[in-house]
Amino acid sequence: MSEKQQRLVYSIIEFLNQSIQDGTVKADDKESLEVAIQCIGEAFTVDPSDKEQSDRLSVKPATLQSIFDVFIKTRDKVGSGAQASSSSSPAASSSKPKAPSAEDKAQAEKHKQSGNAQMSSKRYDDAILAYDKAIALDPTNAVYYSNRAAAHSSKGDHLSAVGDAEKAIQVDPSFVKAYHRLGHAQYSLSDFQAAAKAFERGLKLDPNNASLKSGLQNAQARIVPDEDDDGPPPLVADDGLPASRDTGAGAGAGAGGFGGMADLLSGMGGGGGGMPDLASLMNNPQMMAMAQQLASSGGLANLMQNPAVADMMSRVQGGNMPSMEEIMADPSLRTLANQFGAGMQ
Repeated sequence: MSEKQQRLVYSIIEFLNQSIQDGTVKADDKESLEVAIQCIGEAFTVDPSDKEQSDRLSVKPATLQSIFDVFIKTRDKVGSGAQASSSSSPAASSSKPKAPSAEDKAQAEKHKQSGNAQMSSKRYDDAILAYDKAIALDPTNAVYYSNRAAAHSSKGDHLSAVGDAEKAIQVDPSFVKAYHRLGHAQYSLSDFQAAAKAFERGLKLDPNNASLKSGLQNAQARIVPDEDDDGPPPLVADDGLPASRDTGAGAGAGAGGFGGMADLLSGMGGGGGGMPDLASLMNNPQMMAMAQQLASSGGLANLMQNPAVADMMSRVQGGNMPSMEEIMADPSLRTLANQFGAGMQ
């Protein structure tokens, strides 16, 4: 199961627990919901009480509710934009905005200055209104969209900030500050990959920009790699065979020939002269390397022609496991053990 799935399940469980705590769920339904939470956690091996899992799977400061709200807002914005586009006439949709006059530009600049003053006083709604007026007079100035994006972010409306930052970039792709606005808004929405891309785009224009560099580092640090696989790829030794990640595991096997082999087997469940656990054997990197070397050298075919080996295999299939003493009593098996024991590094 990938970590992405577990993160989603963790967020669902977190939302359900919050619904119980804040009284969203009726008291009569609380017990049933708690049972459901337990079943969901067990099915996806997610335990919210496990601190290690909590640190790894939590999407805070975002929540499932806030992520869903962002989706709804985005869908509504896209839907209303498409509807407006379809209702407009071909002539209107193909026409470009009228270039602002010098008087419009001067008036727009005054509104921008007013918006900046409102921002300094933390009156963000008033600042947004001022920037609205500036944009209405001069929609060709990327600064106005960028400043409005900053106002939206300051009041926590990062989705609107993304839209304004992208509009600023559309108006003027060389306006570096817009990329920082976009990256900051994406980061605040916990979309760290999109944030990193925005900062990278800005750095292509201004490679020495300290704010963009810092933003990129912060975003990259929060990106969780896709963990659909079961772990890192196996280490490979110089001879191309799988190598143990425990660098000390092969030392004893390489030092003592038959004795090292016996130590290896006994360490995997073969203590007391019995056969080792087969599952442990198959999971042990040294044994898998030995098996591959045996198959590639042709020794496996010769080994299977040995009557003693054939008898041993038939006994294993019948549930009668031979002891280590019996196996090592056969000269060919003892020689094979000595050879592989001396070959492990």
